[in-house]
Amino acid sequence: MKLVSFELAGKAGYGAVRENGIVDLGRRFGSDAPTLRALLEIDGLAAARRVVEESAADFALADVKLLPVIPNPDKIICVGLNYHDHLAETGRTQTEKPVLFARWPGSQVGHGVDMVRPKISSDFDFEGEMAVIIGKRGRHISRADALSYVAGYSAYNDGSVRDWQKHTSQFLPGKTFAGTGAFGPWLVTTDDIPDPTRLTLETRLNGQVVQHTTTNLMITDIPALIEYCSTILPLEPGDVLVTGTPGGVGAKRTPPLWMKPGDVVEVEISQIGVLRNSIADEV
Repeated sequence: MKLVSFELAGKAGYGAVRENGIVDLGRRFGSDAPTLRALLEIDGLAAARRVVEESAADFALADVKLLPVIPNPDKIICVGLNYHDHLAETGRTQTEKPVLFARWPGSQVGHGVDMVRPKISSDFDFEGEMAVIIGKRGRHISRADALSYVAGYSAYNDGSVRDWQKHTSQFLPGKTFAGTGAFGPWLVTTDDIPDPTRLTLETRLNGQVVQHTTTNLMITDIPALIEYCSTILPLEPGDVLVTGTPGGVGAKRTPPLWMKPGDVVEVEISQIGVLRNSIADEV
């Protein structure tokens, strides 16, 4: 099942994609689950699946503006330096524990919406990644149980403002400018992706392949990330773990390859789909 958050006629909603249309789940669940995050909070995926199987699409996918898959997560936890080839190109050494930083919800846009290059910098870089969306609350989750806490997977572009990222040893300033990250196009539930280690991830800039990897090459895999992060604080339904980018980022090329207005960047993950965004300057 593919689940999206969207805006239609100025009103936010969510639903399931079916044959290029959307079954409006927000209308059907009403106040019990007004958002996709709320649907996860009431453990509503099974009920949603039954509704989708029994319903025709309410409107076309093309009629809506897609929002970030979870527009209002409690937290977005990003993982840095989680592929060996990216670690090597940065010249850093591998740490014993995963490198974590945060993004704010307001720094994201959805599929098909412009990613924003900020006025203050032209060093705007791509980072294709896989996102993990948590489906139920958990604390001190064991590695063995970790995948049972996952609702599904999506694609993510952790657009990075590199000069601001380098201001200090902390990554956050370059990672959370407004409109610089992209999240989508949808959440694919775990029944359609039982093994997240067997996926191919590819980033393309104006049709040129700039990153390519398979998800089994993560240094810290998804169960270990869930175990580690849930030890720090409880993971909540709708929380997003952005699992790291492979090698090939623009900052480490000669000359650097920055995203600029008019460019089109795509992050494609097998069994999930293509997250596509154009680049625009901040107004």
